[in-house]
Amino acid sequence: MKYFPLFADLRGRDCLVVGGGERAARKLRLLLGAGARPVVAAAEVNDEIRGWAEDGKVRIEPTAAVTDGGVAGDLSGYALIVVADAADDVVRAVSAAARKSNTPVNVVDRPELSTFVMPGIVDREPVLVAIGSGGAAPVLVRRLREQIERVLPAKLGALARFAQRYRSTVREIETAGTPKRFWEEFFDGPIAQAVLAGRAGEAAEAMLRRINRGPAAGQEAGSVALVGAGPGDPDLLTLRALRAMQDADVVVYDRLIGDGILDLVRRDAERIYVGKAPGRHSLDQEGINRLLAARARAGQRVVRLKGGDPFLFGRGGEELAHLRAAGISVEVIPGITAAVGCAAAAGMPLTHRGAASGVTFISGHSRAGGDEPDWAGLAASGNTLVIYMGVATAGHAGRELLAHGMRPETPVAVIENGTRPDQRVIRDTLAGLAAGLARHGVGAPAVIVIGEVAAFAEAASAQNQAEAAPGQARQGDVNVG
Repeated sequence: MKYFPLFADLRGRDCLVVGGGERAARKLRLLLGAGARPVVAAAEVNDEIRGWAEDGKVRIEPTAAVTDGGVAGDLSGYALIVVADAADDVVRAVSAAARKSNTPVNVVDRPELSTFVMPGIVDREPVLVAIGSGGAAPVLVRRLREQIERVLPAKLGALARFAQRYRSTVREIETAGTPKRFWEEFFDGPIAQAVLAGRAGEAAEAMLRRINRGPAAGQEAGSVALVGAGPGDPDLLTLRALRAMQDADVVVYDRLIGDGILDLVRRDAERIYVGKAPGRHSLDQEGINRLLAARARAGQRVVRLKGGDPFLFGRGGEELAHLRAAGISVEVIPGITAAVGCAAAAGMPLTHRGAASGVTFISGHSRAGGDEPDWAGLAASGNTLVIYMGVATAGHAGRELLAHGMRPETPVAVIENGTRPDQRVIRDTLAGLAAGLARHGVGAPAVIVIGEVAAFAEAASAQNQAEAAPGQARQGDVNVG
């Protein structure tokens, strides 16, 4: 280990930055964020640094690092020194003087002249993550920092501050040797999850209840996350969804959740399939509601994994109401709904100037005896119509729209298995919709898009076909009619 990692407290301390350009400004942003009092040694500075000086955040002293003769002065009064932009003789003089006075010095892109290096930083104050390569591969450090930024929750710092507020209280109520166990359970449990989800008030109430129960309080209550898994492509999962899947003790999932998404679930999590297909339910909705509540009461972190978004034809609202009525902590994590994901995958906007100024989502089936959609209003609106779960009832929908005045030649696009490797785009007109779907054997999952914007899917697919090898057409793109 060439460099010893540590964190320095620079609040209110003088730090010298040599240079006035963009590289110097980047280092100054870090120092200002750490509460330092930077001194800039440069004859000329850029507008950003000049603005900081005018605001009193930095001092500009052109000869702070070297005299007119190019000899470095006494640098022992600085907490650390960064050399960003300077002539080579100045760089070497400052580096030598800093070493002589035992002042940490970093010369940008010159590790041989430095006694410390600037790491890549992921800031979740007060939690900090530093990544370094000893100056060997700064681009690799930047890539790693970007990956860690995506994985760490945005409210991780809030969680650390929340825990800090209760440290002394926990020490008082817990017997010798148990505070560590308390915090291990806390950071893995629903209270921490509530903080990360932005529900600080709920978390504070739960923390006080837990503290008031004292040591040996028994099993913590569990929680449920209603998670939207998106239209099928694992890359379209949200970061919060991925974190919930990684933290879950049990995952209750639907028929439309593919293996690629399930592969991202924590390996030792229990998986329970509750998929529903037309006429076939492995577990009805009331049974699913009871299952979720029972597992949460048993102290488990439950993820209810749904295709698309849980609140758009996903019956997430019913599950949320049942869990809240049962007094169970529940979080909703939205997902990219099928219409948005599939339309993007087909190169088709759902709204477009001159084609459609709005979009309406409807379900292709409803409860027995339920109300029919307002077919007259939908036909006359001029907006895009997206039908979910509508393959089996496409004929009925088409007849109703035609009967209420929609043009027979209105473009239609059907996206089957949207965003997945086996995606297929079926293009037709409203008049030929039902026959075309039957002829090509379209099955679920699929969304039906009706309106002028559906013509864009045809244009996008034609371009994709043109880019295919000579004599080959994309199997996934089909013209019907």
